[in-house]
Amino acid sequence: MSDVSPVVSTDWLASRLGMRGLKVVDASWYLPGSGRDPSAEYLAGHIPGALFFDLDAISDRTSPLPHMLPGAAEFAGRMAGLGLSDTDQIVVYDDSGVNLSAPRAWWTFRTFGHEQVSVLDGGLGKWRREQRQLEMGTVILPAGTFTARMNRAAVRDLAAVRNNIRDGTEQLVDMRSSGRFAGVEPEPRPGLRVGHVPGSLNLPFTELVRSDGTILSPEELRSKLARSGVDLTRPVIATCGSGTSACSLILSLYSIGYTRTALYDGAWAEWGGRSDAPVESQPPPRS
Repeated sequence: MSDVSPVVSTDWLASRLGMRGLKVVDASWYLPGSGRDPSAEYLAGHIPGALFFDLDAISDRTSPLPHMLPGAAEFAGRMAGLGLSDTDQIVVYDDSGVNLSAPRAWWTFRTFGHEQVSVLDGGLGKWRREQRQLEMGTVILPAGTFTARMNRAAVRDLAAVRNNIRDGTEQLVDMRSSGRFAGVEPEPRPGLRVGHVPGSLNLPFTELVRSDGTILSPEELRSKLARSGVDLTRPVIATCGSGTSACSLILSLYSIGYTRTALYDGAWAEWGGRSDAPVESQPPPRS
């Protein structure tokens, strides 16, 4: 494991900003229909020196599913093009206030073998509230040298999730809202069924942060996990609508030293769009 903390504070980053080998990445992304444009917001103001990580563009463009992992060579080329190198320590943030997309970028870097990466606790919102410096425009750096090798153990596909319904080896934790999980709220993407994968647990990703956007303390997190039925003696598969917010659970688990995790990358965008994938439309009974 890397000795780099999965989460760093705004004070930590402010004291090191501009240091050689430290790169900052703005990975802001928002749900369809949110009315927000992360690229335009980045241009209007970002942490000094921050590069823009376009989640939609840095994905498998051949897949009909949203922002699936790209191939290793494509990811390496895009990161080198941004100016990132293998030796860099990377700090990722977003401006959602709830760790919507920064953990996805953090997880992607780690899944491709770059472990020197952290998420900025509280994101851009906390940085801004502390009246720290921002800059406008695009940051352009010389090309870096970046290599990538995918850790396939970090990813689950539809077949693996289907098999897990039968054997129950891993806990599937759905990070969507309770209403979407129960099937009483519509999905933001058209054409998807409502409900959840049979046997899955529900823990909305918005419950993993405090009101200021910082992640829960270890004690708060363990209590939240226990109340949601998550057993930390068993491995976890995280899922959500499109494989983005689910990574906030993986980040939070890493923050307490729990690394037996994987992501169902296709998530509900895949499962909910297939008529042959079983669906429950009410929350399972609590014991």
